[in-house]
Amino acid sequence: MGGIALLARQAGHTVTGSDASVYPPMSTQLEEAGITLMEGYKPGHLQPAPDMVVVGNAMSRGNPAVEYMLDNSLAYTSGPQWLSEHILKDRWVLAASGTHGKTTTAAMLAWIFEDAGMAPGFLIGGIPKNFGLSARSGDSPFFVVEADEYDTAFFDKRSKFVHYRPRTLILNNLEFDHADIFDDLAMIQRQFHHLVRIVPGNGLLIAPADDVPLQEVLEMGRWTPLETFGPDGQWQAELQHEDGSAFKVLLEGKDCGTVNWTLTGDHNVRNALASIAAARHAGVPAGVAIEALSTFENVKRRMELRGEINGIRLYDDFAHHPTAIDTTLNGLRRHTGDARIIAILEPRSNTMRMGIHADSLPASLEKADQVLVFSPASLDWNADEVFAPMGDKATVYDSTQEIVDRVVAEARSGDTILVMSNGGFEEIHQRILDALK
Repeated sequence: MGGIALLARQAGHTVTGSDASVYPPMSTQLEEAGITLMEGYKPGHLQPAPDMVVVGNAMSRGNPAVEYMLDNSLAYTSGPQWLSEHILKDRWVLAASGTHGKTTTAAMLAWIFEDAGMAPGFLIGGIPKNFGLSARSGDSPFFVVEADEYDTAFFDKRSKFVHYRPRTLILNNLEFDHADIFDDLAMIQRQFHHLVRIVPGNGLLIAPADDVPLQEVLEMGRWTPLETFGPDGQWQAELQHEDGSAFKVLLEGKDCGTVNWTLTGDHNVRNALASIAAARHAGVPAGVAIEALSTFENVKRRMELRGEINGIRLYDDFAHHPTAIDTTLNGLRRHTGDARIIAILEPRSNTMRMGIHADSLPASLEKADQVLVFSPASLDWNADEVFAPMGDKATVYDSTQEIVDRVVAEARSGDTILVMSNGGFEEIHQRILDALK
């Protein structure tokens, strides 16, 4: 919604927004763009009546602003619908979808176009450091969008991505997630099938060769050419460094060039292969894309180094699913070697709070030396019981201040602190850094 607000502002509209607890970096870029932020959902925020109310998918019936909007017959639409009608019409849309890696892959793809001088538009659910903002209209036919499978709005229960009508579609991976709106994996696969159905015959699908749930989606019907990536795919990577910081890109066994970058982890290597394939479909040679990725800076809050104090490095990461946690820690372990890793986790997403993946969390955190878990009152499961099998390696806290105190007491030079949350986490990152100083 923040990105859509930016696009509306760039189109010349006066834009205001209502939200609860808006926090940086999104709040900062909105204010810098001249967008007025209002705390909460008061009917007065919709007075005088705006020309259009764009309703986010977090809004539901009973919300005071939603009820006022309906009672007064204000014009309204969803974010994805507004985007489709006002920004994406007549554009070559390149969409990055999947359970994990959407934001990073979309940012990679946008940067490849930018570095190639093609000035793309983009809408990304984070802030790519190469651009410093999460959305822009662009000056070319190409528009890169992060394609989320979450539902559109309280009045439109389709997945958001069906509104985007991509010509080039990346299907990164597929696992069960969003348990608050999907009952099982099959329900999510059906939505991905709906997405595949709207990609034109002269478009391109890009998918991993080794992802069974996605293969099952493609077996439901496919009318578009397919390129695959991964160990058994047409696009493959040959690691030059074990941590993924350098790798050769192979297409049908042919060496296309070597990516040397600051990112690590197999997941980012795969994201890169998908973005190179997508860019090539839109006319960017693989070699040009590879060169661009060598100057790619990851999205804020994706293994973002927030600071280093006395040889202690603190990273902020958005990981909030066991698979993402595992791959992030795996890449970090291969990068740091035997150095100590202190992992701090806030189980904040709806699916996490419901406990759907609780039993998988201990195994996903095994590569950390110490695990500090924040257990808020809103958690629907007993964190002490879930993490008990990890013994002294894991400790559960109901206060972020206790976590800060523990880290400051025990951290030593050479340690890496990894903070994982998809929210503000009571600004624990900066509080730890300030306390370490």
